[in-house]
Amino acid sequence: MNIFGLFERRVGDALQRLAEAGRIPAGLDTSRVLVEPPREAAHGDLSTNAAMVLGKPAGLAPRALAQLLVEELQADLRLTAVSVAGPGFINMALAPQVLHDVLRAALADLDGFGRSSAGAGRPVNVEYVSANPTGPMHVGHGRGAVFGDALANLLAVAGWQVTREYYVNDAGAQVDVLARSAFLRYREALGEPIGAIPAGLYPGDYLKGVGASLAAAHGSALRDRPEAEWLPVVRDAAIAAMMDLIRDDLASLGIRHAVFFSERTLAEGPNDRIAATIADLRGRDLVYEGRLAPPKGQAIEDWEDREQTLFRATAFGDDVDRPLLKSDGSYTYFASDIAYHRDKVARGFDRMIDVWGADHGGYVKRMQAAVRAVSEGRAELDVKLCQLVRLFRAGEPVRMSKRSGDFVTLREVVDEVGRDPVRFMMLFRKNDAPLDFDLAKVLEQSKDNPVFYVQYAHARIASVFRQAGETLGAAPTVEELRAAGLGPLTDEAELDLLRRVAQYPRLVEAAASAHEPHRIAFFLYDVAAAFHALWNKGKDLPQLRFVKHDDRDSTLARLALIGAVAGVLRSGLSILGVSAPDEMR
Repeated sequence: MNIFGLFERRVGDALQRLAEAGRIPAGLDTSRVLVEPPREAAHGDLSTNAAMVLGKPAGLAPRALAQLLVEELQADLRLTAVSVAGPGFINMALAPQVLHDVLRAALADLDGFGRSSAGAGRPVNVEYVSANPTGPMHVGHGRGAVFGDALANLLAVAGWQVTREYYVNDAGAQVDVLARSAFLRYREALGEPIGAIPAGLYPGDYLKGVGASLAAAHGSALRDRPEAEWLPVVRDAAIAAMMDLIRDDLASLGIRHAVFFSERTLAEGPNDRIAATIADLRGRDLVYEGRLAPPKGQAIEDWEDREQTLFRATAFGDDVDRPLLKSDGSYTYFASDIAYHRDKVARGFDRMIDVWGADHGGYVKRMQAAVRAVSEGRAELDVKLCQLVRLFRAGEPVRMSKRSGDFVTLREVVDEVGRDPVRFMMLFRKNDAPLDFDLAKVLEQSKDNPVFYVQYAHARIASVFRQAGETLGAAPTVEELRAAGLGPLTDEAELDLLRRVAQYPRLVEAAASAHEPHRIAFFLYDVAAAFHALWNKGKDLPQLRFVKHDDRDSTLARLALIGAVAGVLRSGLSILGVSAPDEMR
């Protein structure tokens, strides 16, 4: 039950009646009209910007239009107060029964409360992680992995049909470097002294296992063959081993992709999809032979002073046209990426989300231009950039790992602090803001540790229900809670929790629409804080305690309230991929 959506429709009805009465023009665009929580709780339960966004097109001062709307809305018995504030915002206070109805709706479907049909089952492709298959994942990869996975969860809850995809970058020069690094470890496994790892090769110990496997499979047969013969064999074996390692790293965070798409397959065999993409664009006069002007100011990394094959990216919002072929005739990375996204469009995705590291920010406009081109404007690409993660332990920077050679692996962090702290803290900052992750702080049992604070709220509620079972002889059933009279819920701290439960369905829709799962983490922390505040208030004021042996009615009302709160916490934590424990150990 989304009361904000309900009252958006109510405001729409009021505008329609005003238009029918000739008091405002008909046919106004109401797409920007919102009903949301007011910034200050003292202003009521709901606020709408309707008069602010429609005043000018209606030919009225916003406050004048607001007053007309107030006259219409005052007749609604579900509202106890409607008033104009500031330049024309309208604040509304809900009758207690409305909040009670929301609470009963939450109790009626604890697992489904907050789910939405906003996505209407439309397909959306979320591509995330896509780390080069050259070694174990580092903590920065982990942030994109957690963000992408939580976003996919959020979109699914909001009614989208989500495909989780990993783009395997197995066609670039980096996988040849991987093969040469693995070949060195293969020689080591055969008993050769290899000395220090040469500059330019991957130094981590994780390749020793690949070398040992190659030695077991091939003996010394590869050692004396020319590179052109052994490199494809070693490369395939090393990529397969690295992808197994990456899948295992992701599984430690509960992340599993439905699709692993190989970049190499785009140009393999007779069906060269990159060539087909270039031909298609050329046929629509979107590819031409020409020269790029020298860059002004900031350097353009793919600029060359030569005649080359260019995509008309500027026709679709990019700053310059972009090369598709290198000077040696091979495809640019951009050409491969265009073909890959064209393949997504061919698979039926007109909504795509790519999760990239912040160092790819300069690539966004050209890729969005490419998607508009290959889809002829039908598809949309949203690119979410994840900023760097700085790793600390008790305030001191952590930088090195023996396993990887030069960075701390994601798996080492998960093994040290656990899946839940990693996932929650990766989402407790907006994705495009830098994140400081302290390995010691995330294990503290305090309010300053958000994941503990939220999980502790759920565990405390579970303990209240256990106490209720002991005090009442048996814990009340869900049916009893649904039927409970909610009149005893009159304290402001209780009403605050009621309002937060009522906000959850709207929050899910808004967060999914904005592609911002961090909103869920922030909301859960606020819900937990409100619950802990009520808990502490009950310690000082016995009449507010959750379980009272001599007052079954107030006990059932409060258990109904915190039962719904627990349901919201479980739902939100599930979106984040974090557990909701009944006990804290």
